[in-house]
Amino acid sequence: MARDEDTPALEAFRAALPEMRGELHRYLARMTGSVIDGEDLLQDALLSAAIALQSGAEVQNLRAWLFRIAHNTALNFFRARKRETALRQDLINLPPALQSDPTNRLPEALKPYLALSPIQRSIVILRDVLGYSTAEVAELTDSSVAAVKSALHRGRTALIRARDQSEVISQPLTNRQAILLREYAKHFNAHDFDRVRDMLSAEVRLELVSVETREGKALVSGYFRNYAKQSDWQMVAGMLEYQPAILSFARDKLAKGPTYAILLDISDQCVAGIRDFRYARYVMQEANCSLL
Repeated sequence: MARDEDTPALEAFRAALPEMRGELHRYLARMTGSVIDGEDLLQDALLSAAIALQSGAEVQNLRAWLFRIAHNTALNFFRARKRETALRQDLINLPPALQSDPTNRLPEALKPYLALSPIQRSIVILRDVLGYSTAEVAELTDSSVAAVKSALHRGRTALIRARDQSEVISQPLTNRQAILLREYAKHFNAHDFDRVRDMLSAEVRLELVSVETREGKALVSGYFRNYAKQSDWQMVAGMLEYQPAILSFARDKLAKGPTYAILLDISDQCVAGIRDFRYARYVMQEANCSLL
């Protein structure tokens, strides 16, 4: 539904989002090596796009324009946090004993992409993951076809090598955190949301991804009312990209795997943060999940 202040370009942008959001997320998840960081950057990229359109930016090819914004957002992310060098050193080239450090965890399916340079990574993702033709990739990256072919060859070779060197990472939770995570899932499934609320810290923060944010126990407590009205899910304690989460399964389709996840910032005493991906299920398409 268009808003009063929307320009025609903004209206077209909003109309394209349902189709484009998942595709942009797949791109950014591989660029960052994380479905979670990918979602963060997606929100930043979409905000930048909306501001530009509201300011009168003229766009001929919306898809190509959005991919360029997404790519530049990822590059800014690397520069601002000096992540490019850090990720290579800490998560790819170090021995297994240091790779198991819980503070440096990435999903195995995405981590090898970090061995590629940003431009190689971008081109390999667009060509081999998202299925664009070489000519389309050249347009999306503002490169020549010859440059795309060259970067694609080098990127594919580097990706094969990185996958061969990939290491398995172990679970980082303390015993107490694992117990609290299982209790949270158990109370959730029992619709005992009073017990769930008792597990929240006073300053708990909620993000219902792509919908709203709330801060403080009083405001976050109301979030559970919608869950109290439903019973079509089964929550299971687990991990999403090596971060504690409860994984939501469709009650009548448990064998098909989780449909979305709720990340929990959980200490040995309480839950300090909730990040619910119920309305951003595209994140789960390539997420590395495991059950406790």
